[in-house]
Amino acid sequence: MSANLIIPQVSNETDKLDTVVLGLPQSLGPDPLLSEAYDAKSYESIEKGIYPSAASVEHEMGALLHALESNGVRVLRPSLVTDYNQIFARDVCFVIDDTLFISNLIPDREKETGALQPILDLVDSHHIERIPEHVHTEGGDVILYNDILFVGCYLQPDYPSFKMARTNKYAIDFFKERFPNKTIVPLELVKHDHDPHKGVLHLDCTFQPIGKDRALIYPDGFLDKKYYHTLVEIFGQDKLFEVSAEEAYHMNTNIVSLSPTKIISDEYFVHLNKHLESNWGIEVVSVPYQEISKMGGLLRCSTMPLIRKP
Repeated sequence: MSANLIIPQVSNETDKLDTVVLGLPQSLGPDPLLSEAYDAKSYESIEKGIYPSAASVEHEMGALLHALESNGVRVLRPSLVTDYNQIFARDVCFVIDDTLFISNLIPDREKETGALQPILDLVDSHHIERIPEHVHTEGGDVILYNDILFVGCYLQPDYPSFKMARTNKYAIDFFKERFPNKTIVPLELVKHDHDPHKGVLHLDCTFQPIGKDRALIYPDGFLDKKYYHTLVEIFGQDKLFEVSAEEAYHMNTNIVSLSPTKIISDEYFVHLNKHLESNWGIEVVSVPYQEISKMGGLLRCSTMPLIRKP
């Protein structure tokens, strides 16, 4: 093994961010048709004629790149695929402990996996694993909390009918078998392909740990209240910041942590950002990201940590 190869290391969402993969905003191609939308937020944006311009997407991702690099984070990028949306790096692969898992993306997004090759070339191959073909999962549904692995999923019989359902029952079995020493906590999400007020794409659009043993949560994003109560039991009610339906629509839970005491958030999240700084003592680096949010993801979706250091 070359001493220069990267060994992934991520055990939670909040340790100091050292190395991250960031999506690409260039060459998005023409605006998608309604039939090509693979999430509810994009569907709504296309239907209303408010899908973001290429210039606004480049501007916002440039602000995120600057925020990461100015905080000492090493930023890696995939190779460019012409006329293709490569914003959301989190879905293509994800790290659990010292393994980089390559997702089985929906067919519409297969080219994104190929564009990972320059990054895979930097990682020790002994620490790269392809998810079995029957296992459907994406990084947005996988949330790390040390010995606990939260997995957003949809386990109902009509799973195949939803474009928005990305993690299946086989993923739960896979994680339980692959990580016998972790507690695997499945969290079923509400799904709706066309109305972002009625469905949640990934777990990080409704829940994310932050700071020291705290979390952001949208209680109505879960298919059953029991999942919300499970999180209350784990974190404690006083350690949860509950976002409203409107805040969830704008993806307030989808921030990215630089450390337990510092995060990158959307400047639009005035209520959340004020609470984090005033009540929880977490420094907030604000960037504009509401245009990219119209494409179905935000800051966590755009970033894929390779190394977090305790």
